[in-house]
Amino acid sequence: ESLSRLFARCGRVQSVDVCEKPEPGEKKEKLTSKFFNLKTVTGFHIAYVVFRKPSGVQAAKALSQEGPLLISTESHPVKTGISKWIASYAASVVDLEELKAEVDAYMQDYDRKMAEEEAKAAKEEGVPDEEGWVKVTRKGRKPGLPRTEAANLRVLEREKQKRARKELLNFYAWQHRETKREHIAQLRKKFEEDKQRIALMRAQRKFRPY
Repeated sequence: ESLSRLFARCGRVQSVDVCEKPEPGEKKEKLTSKFFNLKTVTGFHIAYVVFRKPSGVQAAKALSQEGPLLISTESHPVKTGISKWIASYAASVVDLEELKAEVDAYMQDYDRKMAEEEAKAAKEEGVPDEEGWVKVTRKGRKPGLPRTEAANLRVLEREKQKRARKELLNFYAWQHRETKREHIAQLRKKFEEDKQRIALMRAQRKFRPY
């Protein structure tokens, strides 16, 4: 967000990608999930700023003559210290409704793809190719399976997937409660330690708040 704001004076910024090290070629497709397959980049960073128009690149090159760019200013301060910790903790709290919506959307897309594959396999079943070979699918291995039994198997599979999603959501809810409880316990412990340390410094006449 800060880099986008800084380089916006050069032109409209399309994206800012942060990496651990320089990468050749175009960056791979971004992960759209907020909860899964996320990797936090720590330490030294490499950032690729992509502009909507080539003129933005030329304007960015000219910025070196204006001196350093300040990420944290009075009008746009960057959170540090305890404010940053509080914001990071608030961002780490999982929204169960949003998580459930993402899992449901993923499973719906998965079911759609599986249905398309089954329809394609059923269409190709028994049809010889150019060389005369006949493709045998999973359905072809059970030619005597009644339609009602196959439908029942699909229903059971969907119920199994629903139970798996519910168990996953329950696990994340339990994990969130445990993490929050542990974090509160650590804060209380640190608060008591700080009180004892301040009391000791006052007793030794070494406490200088101002």
